Amino acid sequence: MSEPGKLQFPTEFPIKVMGRHGSDLRAQTRQIVEKHAGPLSDAQIRDRPSTASNFLSITYVIQATSQEQLDAIYRELTACEAVLMAL
Repeated sequence: MSEPGKLQFPTEFPIKVMGRHGSDLRAQTRQIVEKHAGPLSDAQIRDRPSTASNFLSITYVIQATSQEQLDAIYRELTACEAVLMAL
């Protein structure tokens, strides 16, 4: 039996990244995510500008294989200067 709230791997996992619109956010973050999760299709990536189009939110849906993989992705994303927030 698994612990409540603990992820079971492999699992589909959404990673949301936010940054300033007009920056190189999509290219930089896609490279980071694909480095750890493999190539992504366009169907696995959704983006949405803020109401005033100052910010961009990108969601990558990956096949997560371990907590270590997710930790590595989040460490690199939060270290990226184009990223304001990663959830």
